[in-house]
Amino acid sequence: MNMLKKVLLAAVFLILIASSVALGQKLLIPMDLSQTDHLKAYGVAYWCLEKGYKVEWLLNYKAGSFMTDARDDVIQQCKLQGVAYSVIDLGTAGAIYQEIEENNMEVVLLEKAPKIGVYVPPTHEPWDDAVRLALDYAEIPYTTVWDEEVLRGDIFKFDWLHLHHEDFTGQYGKFYSMFFQAPWYKQEVAANENLAKKLGFKKVSDMNLDAGEKITLKPVNFDEFIELGTNKKFAEKEIIFKLLEAKLYPEKKEELRKLFNPKF
Repeated sequence: MNMLKKVLLAAVFLILIASSVALGQKLLIPMDLSQTDHLKAYGVAYWCLEKGYKVEWLLNYKAGSFMTDARDDVIQQCKLQGVAYSVIDLGTAGAIYQEIEENNMEVVLLEKAPKIGVYVPPTHEPWDDAVRLALDYAEIPYTTVWDEEVLRGDIFKFDWLHLHHEDFTGQYGKFYSMFFQAPWYKQEVAANENLAKKLGFKKVSDMNLDAGEKITLKPVNFDEFIELGTNKKFAEKEIIFKLLEAKLYPEKKEELRKLFNPKF
């Protein structure tokens, strides 16, 4: 009987320790020069979101650090990925929140792992694309799409669609003068022409233009966008100008101009 009590007490003790770690401590992933692997750190943050754990993104604090509850599996993931981290108590976490409140910093709560799409020709290899290399290294999942998927409406299932420097003119890029006879260049031209024909377009430029309009017209919630820009200070003028040029909200064009660029 005494042995049974000892076993039960030991089990309760272990549970309490685990609970204190989960509820009473935070795990801080710095993103300044003390971080040993910045890309993998982003991957760990994404991994947490996939697990259903909430992550706080501390903008401008230690170069945009991440903070979450100090769970054993998160600690283990950091170790496996070679990511620098520290376990801090709630008092230290409170001091961090106070510092953020008093300075040009912001706490952004991340709750969902976004579905990521990368707009890239199917003929391009991953090692030709720095974005895909970074995502692969960080172990952040993504899906590649091109004009066929765009025109089919697949992009609407993504939370984030990454584009490079496409001009949607069907000119096959800036390498014509030097590489128009290269096998890889000819392959890319043929692939685009075959796709345009398959989708019923007379020219690749028509297909690219249609795809570009589809991407530009991806639904955006105006009120959420306004809130994001004014309250969280994340609005980028480049995005605003794209919205204006695309005339997504012609009835609110002047409101956008005055809100984000009074001198426009």
